[in-house]
Amino acid sequence: MQFETKSEIFGLVISGTILLMTLVVFFVLFLFRYQKRQFQHIEEKRQLQSQFTQTLLQTQLEIQEQTLKNISQEIHDNIGQVLSLAKLNINTMNSNEPVTLQEKINDSKHLISKAIQDLRDLSRSLNADYVIEMGLLRSVEYELELIKRTGTLETELRTEGKVYRLEQQQELILFRIVQEILHNIIKHAKATLIDVFVQYEPQQFTLTVADNGIGFDASKLEAADYSGFGLGIRNMNNRAKMINTDFKLNSTINKGVTVKLQLPVTNPVK
Repeated sequence: MQFETKSEIFGLVISGTILLMTLVVFFVLFLFRYQKRQFQHIEEKRQLQSQFTQTLLQTQLEIQEQTLKNISQEIHDNIGQVLSLAKLNINTMNSNEPVTLQEKINDSKHLISKAIQDLRDLSRSLNADYVIEMGLLRSVEYELELIKRTGTLETELRTEGKVYRLEQQQELILFRIVQEILHNIIKHAKATLIDVFVQYEPQQFTLTVADNGIGFDASKLEAADYSGFGLGIRNMNNRAKMINTDFKLNSTINKGVTVKLQLPVTNPVK
């Protein structure tokens, strides 16, 4: 009887030991898998951060490139023309015609003042961080002013709500998306009007760009990632996602295109 008791105790010890070892093995395996997942999560975050940094840098370079193109066109089409008119006034001044002379002097002063102000605006734009300095709203307004000066398109900028600033990275990427939208309108839309509407709500920022151009077939918009469209639209959608912005594009043939960007706001910059 005593032998059977010892045998039972020994069996229980063995069983307990096996169970304990099994639990230890399971715990070690669980810990190993947990750590592996943690490492994967950290690596994914690192890759996402790296991708975001690269996208932000690419955005800044594209903004600079587009800005230089705008500056070149502005100097050629507007400032050069203004200074040419001022020069023409000076060359045709006649001291024997006092009234006409004074008019030409006043006109020349006005033209030169305009050229100086335009050059000041351009010099500010040469700063690589001018979007950060001026803010998203003023930067968009400036882009629309440049387009309007060409005389080919009318532009309108409307706002609603109390204006606030977003984070710098958000403003840079949003501005580059707007630049790309405006470029597409000029290049493809055959529009006569660009309307930009910016809504500042306490918990959401919305920027809408619409044109009255020829539009296009929107049936491919069913793909959530806009895979049916060209690289430009896919890039805009991907960049919007990087800053947690909802990108919506709608179009009707002969009724233009509307792009809406909506961004949740938790901590607006004063």
